[in-house]
Formats: sequence, C-alpha cells, structure tokens
Amino acid sequence: MLEPRSFERDSSRTVTGPRGQVGHEEHLAHSDRLVRALHHVGTDAWCLVGNGLSNQTFVRGPEGIIAIDSGESVEEMRAAIAALRTVTREPIVAVLYTHFHYVQGTRAVIDERGGADLPIWGHTRLEGNLLRAATEVAPAYARGLIEQFALQLPLDGPDGLVNVGLGLAYRLGEHAPFTLGHVPPTETFDGPTVIRVAGLDVHVQPAPSDADDSVTFWFPALGLAVHNIVWPALFNIFAIRGEEYRDPRVLLRGLDHLRSLGAHHLIATHGPPMRGADEITERVTLYRDSIQFVWDQTVRWTNRGASSEELAHRVVMPDVYQDDWMTTELYGVVEHHTRQVRSGLFGFFDGDPQHLFPHAPDARADRFIDAMGGVDAVRDRCRGALVNDLRWALELAGLLAKRTDADNDDRTLLAAALRLVAQRSTSANIRNWCLTRALAADGAIDTSRLDQHRFQRQQVLRWPTELAVHVLRVLLDPDRAEGIDLHVAVELDGERAGLHFRHHIAATSNGDGAHVTLRCSKAMWAALLAGGADVSLSSLLATGSVVCEPADCRDQVVRAFACLDHPSFTTDAL
Repeated sequence: MLEPRSFERDSSRTVTGPRGQVGHEEHLAHSDRLVRALHHVGTDAWCLVGNGLSNQTFVRGPEGIIAIDSGESVEEMRAAIAALRTVTREPIVAVLYTHFHYVQGTRAVIDERGGADLPIWGHTRLEGNLLRAATEVAPAYARGLIEQFALQLPLDGPDGLVNVGLGLAYRLGEHAPFTLGHVPPTETFDGPTVIRVAGLDVHVQPAPSDADDSVTFWFPALGLAVHNIVWPALFNIFAIRGEEYRDPRVLLRGLDHLRSLGAHHLIATHGPPMRGADEITERVTLYRDSIQFVWDQTVRWTNRGASSEELAHRVVMPDVYQDDWMTTELYGVVEHHTRQVRSGLFGFFDGDPQHLFPHAPDARADRFIDAMGGVDAVRDRCRGALVNDLRWALELAGLLAKRTDADNDDRTLLAAALRLVAQRSTSANIRNWCLTRALAADGAIDTSRLDQHRFQRQQVLRWPTELAVHVLRVLLDPDRAEGIDLHVAVELDGERAGLHFRHHIAATSNGDGAHVTLRCSKAMWAALLAGGADVSLSSLLATGSVVCEPADCRDQVVRAFACLDHPSFTTDAL
C-alpha cells in the first residue's frame, strides 16, 4: 500500500527556522514566497502580498483605482493603501469583493475618501455567509480558525509560527487591534455578468471554491484575471478547521473557465501573481488536473469498496504534482481531501463495520487499552512508537488521552506525538493544528473558552432582531428543558421574534400568539448576550431593564431561558 505524504516517517527533513521554529524544510521555505511585497502586474495593476492572510489588489481604470478585497481589518487595509500610495496618488473609486472571507477593511477606503461613499460590488450570498460564520456555528468556526491559523502559537521557539500556507499569518501583529470595518455591497450579482467599473468592463464569473460566493473578475482590456481559485498550494478540498463541502466538480468548472480566458496576468487572493500566457496555461492546467486526480481516484477506489481510512493510503499524488509548489501539500493534505470527497458524496458511513456502531470514545479507549494489557503497557508501546511508527504513536496516545481518568503522563505523550507530526509535515494546517492541540495538552494554553458561544455586543447590534433571538435555539440543553412549554416573544425596539420552548427544543417563530412577551432595547439585548459579571436575565427583569408581560409569567420565562447554555440566562435563574 502507498505511503501518504502527510508527514515524514523520520526527522531527516526537519529543520530549524530563523526564530527557532522547528518544522519541515519545505514548510519553512514556503515563507519566502509569501514575504511582503507590492507586485506591479502589467501596466495597470498592483498586488500586495504578505500583508496578512490574503492579498489586496488594485487595478487602474480610466476613472481611478479599483480595490479588490480589503483584508481582515481596517488597519490591514490602511497598510495596503499606504503601499499603493508609494506608486500612485490616483483615487480609489470602487471596491470589488472576490468572496466573503476578506471584506473587513473596507472602512479604510471610505476613510481615505473623507467619508465619501463609493460603489462596492459583491455576490448576493456574501452577507449571509458572514452571518452564518458568526451565529449558530460560531464557537466551532472560531475554534477551528484559531487552530488552523495558529492564533495561539508563539512567534518564536520550536512551536513558533512559520506561516499559514496561504500567507505569513492570519493577522499580523502590527495591525492590532484588528478593527472590523466591513461595508456591505451597494451593487450585487448572482450569476455571470459584465459590469462597468472605473471606466473598465469587468466580466464576473461565479467560481465557487472555498466559498460559494467566490467569483473570478476578468479585465479583458488588461489581459488580467483576479480570482480565488488557484492558490499557492494544493487546493484545500478539506479544511481542518471545518467547512461546508467543497465539491471538486464545481471547482473544476471555475478552473476551466480561468484557463479559457488566455490571461496574460493572474492575481489570486493568496500568493504571488503569475505572468505570461504560456506559464499561466501550463500551471493552471496542472492545478486543475490535480483536483480531478483527487476526485477521480477517490471515486474509483470508493467504487472498489475502500473505506475512508483505506482511501488515505490508496490515493497518493503522483510525482508530477510534486514538481510545482502550487500543487504540493503545503496547506492541507491529500489523505484528508479524499475522505472529505467520499463523505461529501455518501455521508459519514464508509462501509467499514467498525464504524457502524462504535462505543463512546472513552469506553472504546478503555476496552482497547484493556485488550493491550493495561495503561502501563500501552504507554510503553506509545513511547516506542514515537521512535519508529508515528501514526501508531498518535493513535495510542489518543486512546490514552480519551480515558475519563487520563493523567498528565497521557497528555504528555499525546503532545509529544502531535509535535512530531507537526515538525515533519509540509502542511501549514497540520503543523498549526497539531501544535495548538499539543500546547493545550501540555496545559500551556487554555482552549475551554472556545467551546461556547461568546457574543460580541457590537456584533449583535448589527444583526436583525430575528437572528439575534433565533440564534439562541442552538444553546438549548434538553436535559434542563423537561416539562417546559412556553412561547416567548422578544420585542427589541419594536421588532419582534419568538422562541417556543417545547419538546426539548426552542422552536423559532415571529412571536405571534406567544404566551408571554419580553421587551427591551436592542442595546440591552446585545448587552445580555455579550454577558458580564453583573448581567443576567433575572437581574434585568428585577430592575425593569427588561419588561415581561404579563408580569406574573416572569418566573416561567426565567426558567425557560435557564435551559440555554449561556451565563446570562443561568446566573441566579433557578
């Protein structure tokens, strides 16, 4: 059976970086491609690489500069504008968004214009995608983001950040405090179209990649395409942070469109630009073929009965894809991509009877450990496997750590296995995830806060009332909801939404026909969700900051909301 390239079997390619970071030599070398530089692309475009996770791109038209994507914060975009001003003083007259990930710095553009508005173009799904990431799935989304993008790793030392695969870092320290400055699109599109921006015709082609609102912008007059579909690493069909399924077949359509343009210049949301029609054709073709290879071979082996775990060893990229760093496992790893394709096509069950009705993880761990001779015997096996069989060491350490009575020795073994994987992998995602988990296992960092919703006051104020109320349904603890049947309307500054606590759920409603109504300002509701030592529903009801009608239902309301996993509702509630 083939050997996946996810990490090396030994430390022969493990090196030490300039700040003492220990990692795979290819992972460290990748940083050189992501260094900060303002690239002049053709005669009328610039791309700033190395200013954060994503690039900021500027295209000159007859009527001024078009800014494409605005990064993770106002400070990041200000730095990009400052770089632009070293080469031109022409005004920025429009903003285009390739997709929803990098749209938080737009306020910096408006600030530079003295507050004057300007046209902002984006996909119709963009705003909804921003809300999705910040509402129901917010804790899992944020936890995955922190692990994948190394937000809790030190900058220096063996565990120090090297890069995040698509950029040097998710956020550069110089851009603190990372002020969010998203401005919604004033003009939208939801299909192929041609728009007129800054005196240029811009062809818009939907090209879903890591986001379903992703598009390619084609400037035929400049021979330039700006896109989010060819990255400086093998495309991430599976994101270790967790994301919706990225169907390679859809991705291939976008890649074939990009190939068909005959572009002389390509600027991506990540990594350095590409120049020259021949080179672009050759490398984009190799890139799209790498995606087809993963999908086709995953389907081939799935049809032959391979389980998810077997796919990881059956589908290994041929050497031709190792000749170009753009198709190398510098971000994610193929053995994860194959499992994601199979799961995306057929769901979680892969036909392996071991996966049909497994025990709970802690019970399974106890049984396996007992079968292998007990805890001490498994620890000895794990220490030996750290030397010559890292996959087995990781599995054994994981079993030990899953036990309900796992101790520091077990967590230390798990951290050791995770660190070795991190140091031997070319993948930024794998290194960052493994080191974050290792630090947590060591007790060096506390990640428990990432396991619960943490609402931000300004965030809630921007949400529609319906969302600010309905998001609470995913916080309900069914064990605490026994016997409750109460329909509550919540009225915020005159706008209503409802939750009906019944049958161990909180069903959403518009509030019509509710048994009871809670009234307060949107600002007070935002403060309640943001939480704090002195904020609870019961205290706000007592002071009249939140009004309950009829008043004699107050205790019922407090008990219903106490079913939610949120300190503002459980504090002094019962």
